[in-house]
Amino acid sequence: MGSLDGKVAFVTGVGRGQGRSHAVRLASNGANIIGVDICADIESNGYPMASRAELDETIALVEGAGGKMLGSVADVRDFQALKSALDAGVDHFGRLDIVCANAGIAAMGFRELTIEEELQMWTDVVDVNLVGSFHTARAAMPHLIDGKRGGSIVFTSSTSGLVGFGGMQGGGLGYAASKHGIVGLMRTLANALAPHSIRVNTVHPTAVNTMMATNPAMTAFLEHYPDGGPHLQNPMPVSMLEPEDISAAVAFLVSDEGKYITGVTFPVDAGFCNKL
Repeated sequence: MGSLDGKVAFVTGVGRGQGRSHAVRLASNGANIIGVDICADIESNGYPMASRAELDETIALVEGAGGKMLGSVADVRDFQALKSALDAGVDHFGRLDIVCANAGIAAMGFRELTIEEELQMWTDVVDVNLVGSFHTARAAMPHLIDGKRGGSIVFTSSTSGLVGFGGMQGGGLGYAASKHGIVGLMRTLANALAPHSIRVNTVHPTAVNTMMATNPAMTAFLEHYPDGGPHLQNPMPVSMLEPEDISAAVAFLVSDEGKYITGVTFPVDAGFCNKL
């Protein structure tokens, strides 16, 4: 018996990285998965997004973990497309219990940018990270409320959602602003949805071993970050976490073991935020 037997989870940004890891972990605990990914690049982002082939691979991994998955191509910036994908999944599985608003980008840069480039980075990052998180929650809330079984929403924020880190350019500022904004969204929804026994929390990873953290643009940004050096390192002796480390926290928050935890900013950061 799994801790999530019979439950259904909606995961955004499921094509690879943390989203894939969350889907597989929740499936291994007994959940079925409704998953979406953009499966297309965003020009200002500076690194490739997941592909349709990677989304298909996630579906196979979920099934290998014992779950079932309905995976769709949808952009979290497009509310109607996102809602249609989720509605189809709820029709297919018959319920919704868990939401992982995970889709995000980090359009970091270190070179001199034109103002047009900076503005586009800001817009794209805020639209994917913050607007996309709102779209995800807004599409899911009616299903969670109508189910009358309670539920759990977990937003993926960042250590950059708790401390002032991101540099001076539009992409980094947009990342920090959007990840802080997710905390405000979470806290407000935690209060609003508490009467329905729907819990809402954020997770705040330090650097995770995914394309977001290991692409050349991010590496160059960190190397050229003002006053970069030891203060950007984790106090615990680990340079990056693995996606599965974040999934373990998500699995706890959405399980019955976390049934009275709501409105919490949950760092999984090897001490990073405590140091800064």
